[in-house]
Amino acid sequence: MRVQDKSIIVTGAGHGIGEGIARRLAAEGAAVVVNDIDAALAAQVAADLARAGGRALPLAGDVTRAEDWRRLVRAARDFGGRLDVVVNNAGWTHRNRPMLEVSEDEFDKVYAVNMKSIYWSAVHAVPVMRAAGGGSFINIASTAGLRPRPGLTWYNGSKGAVIVTSKSMAAELGPDNIRVNCINPVFNPDTGLSAEFAGGPVDEARRARFLATIPLGRFSTALDVAHAALYLASDEAAFISGACIEVDGARCV
Repeated sequence: MRVQDKSIIVTGAGHGIGEGIARRLAAEGAAVVVNDIDAALAAQVAADLARAGGRALPLAGDVTRAEDWRRLVRAARDFGGRLDVVVNNAGWTHRNRPMLEVSEDEFDKVYAVNMKSIYWSAVHAVPVMRAAGGGSFINIASTAGLRPRPGLTWYNGSKGAVIVTSKSMAAELGPDNIRVNCINPVFNPDTGLSAEFAGGPVDEARRARFLATIPLGRFSTALDVAHAALYLASDEAAFISGACIEVDGARCV
């Protein structure tokens, strides 16, 4: 059990990558707070984890709101006895389209979900981790933050900000024994946002176009990302901070 009895928050865990991360961490012994903005999805995942013998607490909440983060951190402390790890997985994108066609409201939501959520997680979790002698943040960024494609300009920028912010957090919080890392997944056609990334239904032509950029010849899965998150959450990564793990099959463009 690689994260036995660690108390971990996973945001956006009601489906997709977040669900995969929550499942993997619970299977390895963690007490997982399953957060999602959709209460029903969070409850379903937590129930599934409990039936499989894991420890999971569902908690609906909006990661862009300070009060919801206060509740998340308090719940993790009450449920797991402390707070060891925050996995900032919840994310959002605008539709794939020319940058000047993205509305201000769309832009604001992308940055609120992808970046402001990390700000609020730090505001509420860092003091708790400092008091306990340490902790860990795992921020889910994207290969889009490193090798951007046209049509997702503002999303690409938000994920680039996640990457740089993670490195800066790691440098600043290292003296408190708080590690900060990020994971950069490649496009996954089976997530809830895949049609937005692709600019339309992910048909065979779009799948083929994306797949042609991945030398390992397949798309990433939630489990691929979950394996990386498990490593970073575990004590095996005790000296790993400020790193970005690319889970992208060597995506080349």
